[in-house]
Amino acid sequence: MNDKKIYHLVKRLYPICRSITGNGVRQTLQILSEYIPLSVHEVPTGTTVFDWTVPKEWNIKVAWIKDSHGNTIVDFNNHNLHVLNYSTPIHHKMTLEELQPHLFSLPDQPDLIPYRTSYYQENWGFCLSHHQLENLDEGVYEVFIDSTLNDGYLTYGEYFIKGKSEDEMLISTHICHPSLANDNLSGISIVTHLAKHLSEQKNHYSYRFLFVPGTIGAITWLALNEPKTKNIKHGLVAALLGDNGAFTYKKSRQGNTEIDQTVESILSEMEIEHKIINFYPYGYDERQFCSPAFNLPLGNLGRTPYGQFPEYHTSADNLEFINATNLNQSYEVYQKIIERLEYNYQHSHNYPTPQPSFCDSNEVYYINLFPKCEPQLGKRGLYSAIGGNNDQRNRQMAMLWILNYSDGEHHLNQIAQMSNIDPQTIYDIATILEKEQLLEKVSIHKNTLV
Repeated sequence: MNDKKIYHLVKRLYPICRSITGNGVRQTLQILSEYIPLSVHEVPTGTTVFDWTVPKEWNIKVAWIKDSHGNTIVDFNNHNLHVLNYSTPIHHKMTLEELQPHLFSLPDQPDLIPYRTSYYQENWGFCLSHHQLENLDEGVYEVFIDSTLNDGYLTYGEYFIKGKSEDEMLISTHICHPSLANDNLSGISIVTHLAKHLSEQKNHYSYRFLFVPGTIGAITWLALNEPKTKNIKHGLVAALLGDNGAFTYKKSRQGNTEIDQTVESILSEMEIEHKIINFYPYGYDERQFCSPAFNLPLGNLGRTPYGQFPEYHTSADNLEFINATNLNQSYEVYQKIIERLEYNYQHSHNYPTPQPSFCDSNEVYYINLFPKCEPQLGKRGLYSAIGGNNDQRNRQMAMLWILNYSDGEHHLNQIAQMSNIDPQTIYDIATILEKEQLLEKVSIHKNTLV
C-alpha cells in the first residue's frame, strides 16, 4: 500500500474520546463499519466474564476548570486527554489545595498532557501540562465534569471471513484509547484495511478480526466465545505500528509456533530492522490469549514497545508522531506474514511444536486456579497488599509471571530465571497468591510428565 488511506483513517478517528465502554467506542466502530461489515456486540454491565465483571458504561460531554475570575484554564473540548478517563460527574468550587490531588501532570515532560485512567476505582480528575500546573495561583476554582457512569454495555466489534478451512487466524487490536495516534489508532487502521483486503481474496484460513477494549474486552470475548478458540491456529495482537522505531515481535507463550517462525522469517527476508523477544505476562492482550488455560499460538507485532518511547501515553502521541510511510510498511509486513501462512497451508509445511517438559520433585510447583485470563487482582486488594515495598512494580510483575507460568510444568526457580526476578521475591509472592486461593501447590513425581 503506497497511499495515505491508512493514515487518513487514523486522522478521522483521532478526535474521538474512547474508553473501555461508551459512545466513543460505538462511534469508532460505526466508522470502521464503512470499511468492513463489522458485527457489533453489546455485553451488559454486570456480566461475569471469568474472574471479572463487565463494568459500568462511561460517557462524557463537557469538563472544565475555571479560576476565580471565571477564566477556563483546562477544557476537555481542547483535548480529551485533559480529563481522567472514567471520571465521575462533579460540579463544585474548591481551593487549590483541595483540587491538587485531582490534578495529574508529568514533571519530567512538563509540556505534555498525560493520559490517565481510573476504570475500576471511582474517581475524578484532570490532566494538564506540568508548566500549567506550576502556574496555578492560590484561590477558589470551579470544577465541572458532565459525565455519566451507569449500567450500560461493553461494546466490541468482530469481523469473520470464512475461508476454505475452519482453521483460523485471529488478529486483535485494542480500541479503548482516546486521542493517541500510535497507541492505538495505528493498529485499528491497519487491521481494518487488512481485513478489507482479505475479504476480497480467496483464503485457505478463516480470519477473525477483533476490535476490543484492552484487557476487559479480550477477557469478555474469550469468556463468551471459548469454544471458538479450538480453531485458532495463529494469531497476532496489533498495536504501536506508526512510529519510526524498529519492529518488535513478542513471541507466543509457546515460543516456537508457526506464527513465531513466520514473523521472524518475514522480518529477516524484508531486511527490516527488528528484534525478537520472548513472551512475558505483561503488555497488551496477548496476556489474555496466552493465559495458561488458552495458551494460543499468538504473538504481538508492533514497532517500539509500550513505555519505551517518550511520547507514550501523552499528548505527544499525536498525528505528527506517526506517518503514512511507517503505517504502510507495517501493513505490508502483516500482509506478507499472512501470505506466507497461506502458502505454508497449501504446501503443508510442518513446524515443530514445543515438547512437554519433565518436572523435578525437588522444586516447588503450583497450579493457577484461575487459568482463563488474568484474575482481577485489584478487587482482592493484592496490589495494596504488597504496596509498601520500594520495589512495588517488581513484585507486581512477579505476580503476573507466577500466575501465567503456574501450570504444573514450571517450578518457582524456573519462573525466577525466566522473569529475572530474584527467587526470594518469587517465593514470597507465590505464598501471598496461595493464601488468596489463586494458586494451589501440587505434588510432582520426578521425571513424570505434567
